[in-house]
Amino acid sequence: MDVIVLGLMLLSLTIWLGLLCFWGQFWRTDQQLEVTETQLESLPVVCAVVPARNEAQLLPTTLRSLLLQDYPGSFNVFLVDDRSTDQTANFAEGVAHAVGKPQQLHIISGVSLPSGWSGKLWAIEQGINSASKFAPDYFLLTDADIEHDPSNLRRLVAKAIQEDLDLVSVMVRLRCESFWEKLLIPAFVFFFQKLYPFRWVNNPNNPTAAAAGGSILIAREALERIGGIQVIRQALIDDCALAQAVKRGTGNWGHFDKLSASLAAREEFSQYPIPDPQSPIPNQGRIWLGLSNLTRSLRPYDSLATIWDMVARTAYTQLNYSPLLLLGTLVGMPLIYLVAPVCVILGAVWGNWAIAFTGLLGWLLMTFAYYPTIRFYKCSVWFALGLPAIAFLYTLMTLDSALRHWQGRGGAWKGRVYPVK
Repeated sequence: MDVIVLGLMLLSLTIWLGLLCFWGQFWRTDQQLEVTETQLESLPVVCAVVPARNEAQLLPTTLRSLLLQDYPGSFNVFLVDDRSTDQTANFAEGVAHAVGKPQQLHIISGVSLPSGWSGKLWAIEQGINSASKFAPDYFLLTDADIEHDPSNLRRLVAKAIQEDLDLVSVMVRLRCESFWEKLLIPAFVFFFQKLYPFRWVNNPNNPTAAAAGGSILIAREALERIGGIQVIRQALIDDCALAQAVKRGTGNWGHFDKLSASLAAREEFSQYPIPDPQSPIPNQGRIWLGLSNLTRSLRPYDSLATIWDMVARTAYTQLNYSPLLLLGTLVGMPLIYLVAPVCVILGAVWGNWAIAFTGLLGWLLMTFAYYPTIRFYKCSVWFALGLPAIAFLYTLMTLDSALRHWQGRGGAWKGRVYPVK
């Protein structure tokens, strides 16, 4: 038994050494939009598209922040009221008048959701169609719960122009105030970066592609080149599907499903190979993804249940609805995250200090990897030590996501459930 346990621990330790050394430095938080000051070289026309469904409570803060951007160029906001029942449109109009920007806000009453579209993407499609009359150079796709730093748009545009990027996206700072948010939200960011290392995403020679839907600046020409939003109209993980389409330079977002599946499998070190960072990608677009320390989401996740629902909504989608990948996840997550603390306990109980020491080393390595994210979110270091327990909860959320899918309840959001075609 000692030999088996020690062998599992050595395997887990080897995996962590591989992750830290060869997995795109995913654990670092240095890919940030606000690291350096930016200067605009030109002033392209920008139109923001904001899908909003029952967001009246947040709009007085979030829409105000969007209308008060310090961007000196032409900028208009198109808010698509997705059949809200809480007077979202009235609140939006009131905010625009309160800040003296009624001419910049265009409110669109969304029409019924057609078959084959997700609600958010249908709202974005309507907003883009309406905004096209301004012939924008860029579209800013953002959510109604995002409070933008006054410089956010200016920084995004400068980044796109200076580095000749087709898409620039930031993972905004998620709310991290309650106990459950401090316990689980930084880990959500950590796991996302582990699945899509930002350095790989930002490398034009690497096929990895991802974006964060809260704040995406995309060039109109790039959007037209892939065939518009309609090419990802059924995607539940729409931000990453859009990034994949742009980076590949194709509207066939079915490729995203394959990449998503392979990335999810590689997350657990399965048979899929690590992509060669130097391998060329034909007809590729250029994208960039980073963190934002200033622009933030106001969406509250005060309880375990709300975070659980948020993760379970798309976790099985991320696995491409594959039972085999789900099985790999259920085996791989404990191997990577739980073996180390278990070995510390067993080694101490058995008096086998080789097992205990190796387990402690593995636990310290994962704590080291997680600490930069914990520090970014200004949480106690003790949360970093709790990563094994956190990973166990996320594993249960993934399993529940699969169960919901099999029961026909997967992808539920804002009162809608999207069946898998």
